Amino acid sequence: MVATLDPGIALAYVAAAIAMAGGLIGTGIAQSGIGAAGMGVVAEKPERQGTVLFFLVIPETLFIFGFVVALIIMLGILKP
Repeated sequence: MVATLDPGIALAYVAAAIAMAGGLIGTGIAQSGIGAAGMGVVAEKPERQGTVLFFLVIPETLFIFGFVVALIIMLGILKP
């Protein structure tokens, strides 16, 4: 017996993967700029380390949004 996959479900899997990848790529791009600028700030004013760390964590919400969208898509696939 050969298992087949519905094209609609296959496209939903691809959409979930794109949502995850988009969130991760966006987070990486945002953190690269913030990290470089943050290192310059910390080198000049070490007391600003907490503020720089806070700004470095903010782009992680892009990953969380991508994960939530992918999870919603995947849960939509599993419904009967």
